[in-house]
Amino acid sequence: MHNNIDTLFANMWEDYVAITPSAHKIHALLADEESTNNIVNDHVAFRTFAVDKTALEKLAAHFLALGYTEMGDYNFEAKKLTAKHFEHPDDTKPKVFISELRVNELSDNAQAIIQKLVAQMDADVVTADNFLYSGRHWDISKADYDALLNESEYAAWLAAWGFRANHFTVSVNHLGQTDELSDVNTRLKEAGFVLNTSGGEIKGGPEVFLAQSSTMADRAPVNFSDETAAIPSCFYEFAQRYNMPNGKRYQGFVAASADKIFESTNAS
Repeated sequence: MHNNIDTLFANMWEDYVAITPSAHKIHALLADEESTNNIVNDHVAFRTFAVDKTALEKLAAHFLALGYTEMGDYNFEAKKLTAKHFEHPDDTKPKVFISELRVNELSDNAQAIIQKLVAQMDADVVTADNFLYSGRHWDISKADYDALLNESEYAAWLAAWGFRANHFTVSVNHLGQTDELSDVNTRLKEAGFVLNTSGGEIKGGPEVFLAQSSTMADRAPVNFSDETAAIPSCFYEFAQRYNMPNGKRYQGFVAASADKIFESTNAS
C-alpha cells in the first residue's frame, strides 16, 4: 500500500483526468483566476460492490493505513447504497467518501452479472498500491452493461469503469477570488460547462452546513467485449462548507445532497 498520501492522490488525479478532460479544464480555469495552482481538494469518492472480494473495507484499508479515521455512516435507501466517510488528522488532506452497492438487493439477473464480473478478478489486486486507480479487472459485454444500467446507474458505471475516483471536489472555501458556490457555478456555466440540476443546481446550503454542486459527467469510450461505446465517465464537484454553531467548519456529508450528486453520472 502507498506510504505517501500526496503520491496516491496525484496518481488518482492523473487517472481521473484522463477520462474526465473537463475536470482538467475547470481546474486550469479556476487556478488561472487564482494565479496559483493551489486548488484544494475537498474530497474524492469511490464506488464498489458489497461482495467479499470488493467490500468497502478493502478500499478503506488503503486510507486507514495512511492515518485516516472512519467518521460518518450513510444509507441511500432508493439507490441501495451504504457509505462511509474518512478524514485525516491533517485537515489539509482530502476527505474520502466510499460507497458500496448492496448487491443482494438487486434482481437475480443483476446479481448474477455482478458475481460473474467479480469472479474474474484476482482477490490480491485489492491490496496492490495502485488498486484505487487500477480501473476494471474484468471483461463485460455491452448487453450486460445495459442490463445493469436498466436497474442501477451506479452498478453500470462501476461495471464499466472499475476502481478509480468517481469524482474529485474543489473546496470553494479555499478559492481566493470567491468563497461562494453560486459564483463558481456562474463562472462554469459562462465557460460552457453543464451542471447537474437534479435536486437543484446547488444541493444543501447553510442550514445543513454544506452546499454542493457538480458538473454532469464527461463521456469517454469504453471497450466492452463486443463493442466500444462512449458512456458517462466522471464529474467534478464543488463544495462550500459552513461553520456550525460551535464555530467549527462542518466536515461531514449530507445524505440528501449526496443522493443527487450520484446522478451526475446519469446519461443526460
